[in-house]
Amino acid sequence: MKAMLFAAGLGTRLKPFTDSHPKALAVVNGKTLLERNIRYLQKFGIHEVIINVHHFADQIIDAIEKKEGWGSKITISDERDEVLETGGGLQKAAWFFEGKKEFVVMNVDILTDLDLSEMIMQHQQEKPLATLAVTQRKTSRYFLFDWNSHLCGWRNIQTGEEKPADLKTSFEDYDELKMKAFSGIHIIDPIIFSLIEQKGKFSMVEVYLNLMKKKKINSFDHTGGVLVDVGSSESLVIAEGFFS
Repeated sequence: MKAMLFAAGLGTRLKPFTDSHPKALAVVNGKTLLERNIRYLQKFGIHEVIINVHHFADQIIDAIEKKEGWGSKITISDERDEVLETGGGLQKAAWFFEGKKEFVVMNVDILTDLDLSEMIMQHQQEKPLATLAVTQRKTSRYFLFDWNSHLCGWRNIQTGEEKPADLKTSFEDYDELKMKAFSGIHIIDPIIFSLIEQKGKFSMVEVYLNLMKKKKINSFDHTGGVLVDVGSSESLVIAEGFFS
């Protein structure tokens, strides 16, 4: 199995560190987020990883070369000309996933103890287009799932915006939808590349919301486990309490 790490973001919430470094090289107890997630994937037998780079890309490439990929085979997807967001970034890396084998995608600034083997097993049993790791935690934006854990929509609770816009009137069991916070980890069937309609810069959220009525997109709930979105100096401190 192969994987992709999204590492091209600007990491603005990690300023001032990201004024001169990429967020992937933020350090938690002596190890960078990049190293930690490469080693995390190795625990589940994943040793082939493509990483998209944009912000201070050379620093990421240098770190990988100096450490020889920490024992993994690392490929770079170069977005230095323009950061393509998650959807565009994955689409640019489509060639890396040629074949019929599902693959893992995760944000480089996520640290977790999620048992990826369990998530992969569920994906292989249920055979959806994608399986999205989620938890029941407080945030501002949620994916919405029905009683079968199938994706049905998206909601921003601060603005009240929902997608699709007619969800409330068109979905019979609207009041029964469950709000789940996305953990930034996906398992995806490579057939998705033939289904993506967007071009250029776009989000995977757009892709999933566009395809959810045609294809099954499921959730994997790991509520109760450790999940730290290392997007700020404060969260770096929190992460150090969980990851030695």
